Amino acid sequence: MRGRQRDNIHTPYKRASSRDRLNAQDREDGLGGNPNPVQNNTGKGYGNPPWIRSLPHVIVAAFSSFLFGYHLGVVNDTLESISLDLSFHGDTMAEGLVVSTCLGGAFIGSTVSGWIADGIGRRRAFQLCAIPLIIGASMSATANGLGGMLFGRFLVGTGMGVTPPVAALYITEVSPAFVRGTYGSFTQIATCLGLIASFFIGIPAKDVPRWWRVCFWVSTVPAALLALLMEFCAESPHWLLKRGRSAEAEAEFGKLLGGLHVKSSMAEFSKSDRADEVESVKLSELLYGRHFRVVFIGSALLALQQLSGINAVFYFSSTVFKSGGVPSDIANMSVGVVNLSGSIVAMVLMDKLGRKGLLLGSFMGMAFSMAMQAVAGSTFVSGSSVVYLSVGGVLLFVLSFAMGVGPVPGLLLSEIFPSRIRAKAMAICMAVHWVINFFVGLLFLRLLEQLGAQILYTVFASFCLLGFFFVKNNVVETKGKTLQEIEMALLPA
Repeated sequence: MRGRQRDNIHTPYKRASSRDRLNAQDREDGLGGNPNPVQNNTGKGYGNPPWIRSLPHVIVAAFSSFLFGYHLGVVNDTLESISLDLSFHGDTMAEGLVVSTCLGGAFIGSTVSGWIADGIGRRRAFQLCAIPLIIGASMSATANGLGGMLFGRFLVGTGMGVTPPVAALYITEVSPAFVRGTYGSFTQIATCLGLIASFFIGIPAKDVPRWWRVCFWVSTVPAALLALLMEFCAESPHWLLKRGRSAEAEAEFGKLLGGLHVKSSMAEFSKSDRADEVESVKLSELLYGRHFRVVFIGSALLALQQLSGINAVFYFSSTVFKSGGVPSDIANMSVGVVNLSGSIVAMVLMDKLGRKGLLLGSFMGMAFSMAMQAVAGSTFVSGSSVVYLSVGGVLLFVLSFAMGVGPVPGLLLSEIFPSRIRAKAMAICMAVHWVINFFVGLLFLRLLEQLGAQILYTVFASFCLLGFFFVKNNVVETKGKTLQEIEMALLPA
C-alpha cells in the first residue's frame, strides 16, 4: 500500500521536463515570489523560518573552508625558507612535491568523503577530518627533513579533500531554502579569508628564522575549534531521516528552523521519500545508470571550473604583477581582496539572481578577461598597454570567478543530487575536480613554455565559453526551491 502511494506521488513529475516541473511547483506552492502564501495543513503558511537559527551552524561549518584556503596558501611565502631550513633549496622537484603532495591527499580524501558523510553523519565527518588537519599541520611544523614535511602535507591534504563536499552537503541541508544560496556562499568567503590569512601570517617568513613553523602551528587552532564547536551543532535532519531516526530529525529541524516549521519540513521530506531510499547506492547507478546525467552535469561543471585556468591565473599572477612593477606581496593581497570582494557580491546576489544567472555571467566575464590577457601576449599591443591588459585581465578574471564559477558549483551540486545519492555523487565530482586540478597545475608551465601565453590564454577563454553554453543548456535554476522540490523535479524516469 505504501509503495503504491509513493508511485501516485511521483508519477505526475515523470511526464514533464525538469524545467516544467520546477515552474509548475512555483505556481502550486507560491514560490515564485508570492509574499502571502495561503496557510495549509502542513504549516507552510507560516512564511519563511528565522534565518538566524541556522546561521551559527553554517558559520562553524565554514571553519573547514577557512582551513582549506589557509592550507592552499600557507606555502606561498614560506616555501623558500622551508627549503633552506630543510636542506632542499634549489631542488625544484622537492619544492613541487611540498606543494602538490596536498593534492594527492585531497584526491584520496575526496573519493571517500561521501562514504564517510553517509556512514557517520555530517557532524562526525567534520570532526574526523579535523584529526589529519591537526596532526598533519603539527608534523609539518616540527619537520626536520623533507620526508616529515611531505607526510604532514599529505595528511593535511586528506582532510582538505573531505571538507569541501561535506561542507557543501551540511550547509545545503541545514539552511532554509530562501537563504540557502547566501549561506552556500559562506564557504567561498571563508576560503578567501583563509588565503588572505595565510598571506598575512606568512609575511615575516622571509625575515624571521623558522617563522614558517609558526604558520603551520597557527592552522591547528581553527581545526581544533571546528572539532570542538561541531559538538554543539545540529546534525543534518536529512541524514537522520535517511537513517530512520525521525524523532531526532524533528528535534534538529526545531533547532534549525523553529517549532512552527517542523511539521512542514517533515511533510516536505516525506514527499520525496522513496521505497529505495534505504538501499545502498551502487556505483553503477552513478557512473552509467539512471543517475548518470546529473552526476555528469556536476562533474562537468567542476571540470570546466578548473579548465577555465583559475589555478593557473593564481599561480602566474605574481609574475604578471611583477612585470608591471608590482611587488609580489602586494600582488597576492590584491588578488585575495578582489577574490573576497567578488565572493561577497555573490553572497548578496545568490538568492536574487539565482545560481544559473551568476554562472552565465561569471563564465562570460572570465572568457572576456582571458581574451584581454591573450591580446596582451600578442604583438598587437606594446608598452604600458600590455601591463594594463595583463594586470586588469587577472583582476577581472578573479573577480568574475569569485562571483559565480567559484562559489556556485559546490552549492548547486548539493542541491540537484537526490538525497539518496547526494554524498557519494559529491565525492565522485570532487574526485574529478582534484584530478583536473592536478593536471592543470602539472602541465601549465610546460604548456606556457611550448605554446606561449597568447595561445594558452585563448584555450582557457575557449573553455570559459564552453562553460557558458554548457550551463545555458544543461543547468536548471534552483533558487528558492526546497531540496525536496528539486529532487522530485529531477527524478530519473
